[in-house]
Amino acid sequence: MKKKALLIICSLLIVFAFKTVTEPLFVVPTKWPKPAYDFNMNPLSADKVELGRALFYDPILSEDSSVSCASCHSQFTAFTHVDHALSHGINDRIGNRNSPALMNLAWQNKFMWDGAVNHLDVQALAPIRNHLEMDEKIENVVRKLQRNNLYKRMFNTAFGDSLATGEYTLKAISQFMLTLVSSNAKYDSVMLGKAKFSEQEKKGYALFKKNCAACHTEPLFTNASFENNGLPVDTTLNDIGRIGITHIPSDSLKFKVPTLRNIEFSQPYMHDGRFKKLQEVLKHYVFGINKSKTLSSHLAKPIMLKPSEQVDLISFLLTLTDKKFLFDQRYSYPKKLFSKEARD
Repeated sequence: MKKKALLIICSLLIVFAFKTVTEPLFVVPTKWPKPAYDFNMNPLSADKVELGRALFYDPILSEDSSVSCASCHSQFTAFTHVDHALSHGINDRIGNRNSPALMNLAWQNKFMWDGAVNHLDVQALAPIRNHLEMDEKIENVVRKLQRNNLYKRMFNTAFGDSLATGEYTLKAISQFMLTLVSSNAKYDSVMLGKAKFSEQEKKGYALFKKNCAACHTEPLFTNASFENNGLPVDTTLNDIGRIGITHIPSDSLKFKVPTLRNIEFSQPYMHDGRFKKLQEVLKHYVFGINKSKTLSSHLAKPIMLKPSEQVDLISFLLTLTDKKFLFDQRYSYPKKLFSKEARD
């Protein structure tokens, strides 16, 4: 009897170990669209993802080694920051936009609030080179990585070459960001028939589909386009949006539509972080739309929401919180990797 029990336990351990080793790094959730990212150009591997994770959390990417990607993109707040409206860089420099939440990036082909970057594999260059953020040159980053014994080992394991390059560095960071998939909120369970909305959430969902879904399209809760959502221009920042990239007049005051997933934790809201609460966001759409030539056609008709309906809508938005994503150890700070033993 004891032998039989021992055999069963051993078998389960083998199955568990095999499952852990072979667990895919990226899976398209059920009923989701095909990703925009071409994985054939940068095939995922566990070693490259782990290298990217280390780089994401390492301030070595910044000029004075004081700011990392994670400084503005904290996992517990949906990979954005909540303690200030605008991003902060080295030497306490203040950026000119709110840090966007990072998730489901494989379904996007333009990045930053104005779409200035058109490929995830080079996205990290923008904050690295930005004077108000990391203020560093990629060639300097590479030199620092080449002098680091930990990264020599990691680059060799990931790419078969201990010599770090700019391409390898950026692709590794991209690989880690590709794994940041959020698809386990209550909303997802409801869509799969595994849970049910409360009556209030159900009412909120109906209001969402009527008033919000045109831009915040399910299941990603963004249509990945650029819209003028009627915000008055901040007279300090004077940010006119995508027109600064395209120089097309019709792009004036247009910004990328952010995902609403994990919005409960990703405040402050809007490209300049002007709103701290969801109630303020809804108040803007009901009472504060600024009419202009480039205003989104979806906002041509007023959005009418009673106070009770706003509460219902927020109740639904809270079903987009994915706590598994927010606390998934695969995305967290790699303590073991940065231990003294690992660096020696």
